[in-house]
Amino acid sequence: MPSAPLFSDRTHAGEELAQALLTQIAALEMTTGETVSPMVYALPRGGIPVAVPIARQLNSPLDIVVAKKITTPQNPELAIGAVTSDGQVLWAQQRLWGRLKETLRQTALRHAQDKAQAQLAEFAPGCPQVNPQGKLAILVDDGIATGMTIIAATQTLKEYHPHQIWICTPVAPGGLIKRLGRFCDRLVILETPDNFLSVSRFYEEFPQVNTDEALAYLQEYNHLPYQQ
Repeated sequence: MPSAPLFSDRTHAGEELAQALLTQIAALEMTTGETVSPMVYALPRGGIPVAVPIARQLNSPLDIVVAKKITTPQNPELAIGAVTSDGQVLWAQQRLWGRLKETLRQTALRHAQDKAQAQLAEFAPGCPQVNPQGKLAILVDDGIATGMTIIAATQTLKEYHPHQIWICTPVAPGGLIKRLGRFCDRLVILETPDNFLSVSRFYEEFPQVNTDEALAYLQEYNHLPYQQ
């Protein structure tokens, strides 16, 4: 166990991550001589309160990408893949689902995508109508444990042809760095411990973020009226 949590809560983690991003974006602008136009995307629900201070510091719109783990009723704790609301799919290693019948695998996939589409609809009132084409898409979560959902989310963003995609998170296992790097243009991760176990252990306070709370974050930041 770490001697003390790395972050007091998600807002604190987002503020620390925002400072790192400001430094890296400034360096990129100095290198290229071009102004970077960032757009921040959060994975709901926990990624939203981390993303708010980042979007504020970068003076960026704040949107979401929804991705859900694909699981089976027989073992709901084991993720055999991830899918986004628009159908981008990432399967885990075949040994995790190799014995699963194709019909059951497709059923699990549809169930997860239905959940992703339902969540996207819940958050739609807080999402701005923006297009990341040609911009820097910054994809944020409160931590990365397996990487499946955030990797699937990068595939959704690529459909909109941003100039670059950066995966940004306060904490992720050191062993994931190489794999994550294959799916984005840059990783911005504050801490990469090898002895990981779970995201929550690196936060002093890590409560569940409910839908109403997360939607309120989005609507308040994007100056959109609250609708329930």
